[in-house]
Amino acid sequence: MKKLVVLGGGESGIGAALLAQHNNWDVLVSDAGMLSAAAKQAFELHHIAWEEGGHTLAKISQASLVVKSPGIPNHVPVIVAIENAQIPIVSEIEFASNYTKATLIGITGSNGKTTTAMLTHHLLTESGVNAGLAGNIGNSFAKAVIEDQHEVYVLEISSFQLEHIQKFHPHIAVITNLTPDHLDRYDNSFKAYCDAKFNLIKNQTDNDHFLYDAEDKSIASGLARHDVKANQHPYANANSTPMFAIDNPSLRGRHNAKNAMAAATIAQLFQLSNQEIQASLQTFQGAPHRLEQVVKILKVDYINDSKATNINATFFALDSMTKPTVWIVGGVDKGNDYTSLLPLVHEKVKAIVCLGVDSQKIMDVFSPVVDVLVEAKSMDVAVKAAYKLSSKGDAVLLSPACASFDLFENYEDRGNQFKAAVRKL
Repeated sequence: MKKLVVLGGGESGIGAALLAQHNNWDVLVSDAGMLSAAAKQAFELHHIAWEEGGHTLAKISQASLVVKSPGIPNHVPVIVAIENAQIPIVSEIEFASNYTKATLIGITGSNGKTTTAMLTHHLLTESGVNAGLAGNIGNSFAKAVIEDQHEVYVLEISSFQLEHIQKFHPHIAVITNLTPDHLDRYDNSFKAYCDAKFNLIKNQTDNDHFLYDAEDKSIASGLARHDVKANQHPYANANSTPMFAIDNPSLRGRHNAKNAMAAATIAQLFQLSNQEIQASLQTFQGAPHRLEQVVKILKVDYINDSKATNINATFFALDSMTKPTVWIVGGVDKGNDYTSLLPLVHEKVKAIVCLGVDSQKIMDVFSPVVDVLVEAKSMDVAVKAAYKLSSKGDAVLLSPACASFDLFENYEDRGNQFKAAVRKL
């Protein structure tokens, strides 16, 4: 029996281990940290060997294949040791793709990939296509292949999940946009980050399809560096040549018009009629924590955009605002350059609430264009401050432009705390 090692026992690691065991691999899960109770329970139930708190290289070196969880950086000693031993390393996305004959739709990008994946899935399923949604959203792809089988999978895929791609081959690939993000993972090289994204299309053929934003200069640079064999479907600003009327609060803003264009183009490739697509665009509910309308209190809109963990995502959020805005911003700064936001903030923002441990940089950048800036060390305090600063006809927008790990478990926790605090007002 061939031996497979899964590095990392999170969501993708659990899925990869279960899929491997289901296909008669001798599996070991090895995690440098501590496994969750749910992970241990799953491994015990399926008689999968596991270790936590470190890696036993003697055991790992016996593997004929290693599946690496996306959260593990490429420069850690265990990865270097595996590479030196010339043991192949693949991502969970790559591994899972070997065990399904389904048509695969792969969607990546710095921003917009969650909405585009959810909207694509919605358009397809509303028209009767037997499609599942997995990857960086919902179940891991590996777990979906075992438990949730479909004829089509819409996969949201991060750059981390695309780092160890050998044969993975989506029939339809989408890159929504490329802006600097996660550069600490890529030796501060934006080119290396973009190249990881372009791994999505490297195995496509002339029978496949590649969709991308024609106005994105970083995608254009990537196109010049990579051999694109697939049929190309560039899409431009939807406002100039509207394909469909998008009258849905969940798809507000120019960026969502582009996300809708990508999803609608995929639907057309599946021979869905424009009438079907138009009807389904109106019923889409939107991604949680992405410009999510929470509630209206005293004619003030409260909007949860906690998923905006970088400058570009917050740019889109501010650009979509049509009312005077109290902006809640801050968190773990990933080397942010906020200057691109200055014109929008000057135009749209009446007050700023800085939420996070270190807000001095934000205060320094925006104090020349916003008169009122206050600091808050908890979500409750931030929401109460925003409530006091807002007036009838305003909006309160949580769009942090930063990671969440200073005060919250993740962006979902941050968004949920925002919604809870708003509902307590």
